[in-house]
Amino acid sequence: MDTDRFWQLIDAARSTAADGGEPFDEALVRLLTERPRQEILEYAERFDALHDALYRWDVWAAAYLIGGGCSDDSFTDFRAGVIAQGRDWYERVAAGPDSLASHPGAVAAARDGSDALFREEVNYAAAEAFERLTGDRDSFYTAWSDRHPADARRPSEPDMGEDFDFDDDAEMHRRLPRLAALHLGPDGA
Repeated sequence: MDTDRFWQLIDAARSTAADGGEPFDEALVRLLTERPRQEILEYAERFDALHDALYRWDVWAAAYLIGGGCSDDSFTDFRAGVIAQGRDWYERVAAGPDSLASHPGAVAAARDGSDALFREEVNYAAAEAFERLTGDRDSFYTAWSDRHPADARRPSEPDMGEDFDFDDDAEMHRRLPRLAALHLGPDGA
């Protein structure tokens, strides 16, 4: 599945969810179940590539500000949430995570602590679609392993960029000025 097709699927799920009032992840799973298994695996590959591309300290810092803290698991959910926002927001965040200061979910989180940008269920959409099609919870992981043999999956250490202290307010204001102002208040330095 190429990048354009992937984002068309995300947009279709967003539109379906908005029109029908169902959760985004449920709309996405339903749309995936209408596709051949091969295409679901291709979707999962594209999702993983886009998800992995956001595995950076600056993006994690944005999640930390928006979430009032952010564990490893929460950061996984945050990256899925960014993907769920669609291509435009994904590309904005990839170019500069401080752009999230104008996202309604980030603004709401500063006001009331909402977690709209943390979407755990989106991480498992392909596996859920496979389970619905086959009735077997492990069918996706079996198909994935067949497609990606263990010896070909040697993980490399990702380049996350420069690490910095998320609890250093001055540093957060320097690196993510708009998000820090929104979530921490004005820079006192």
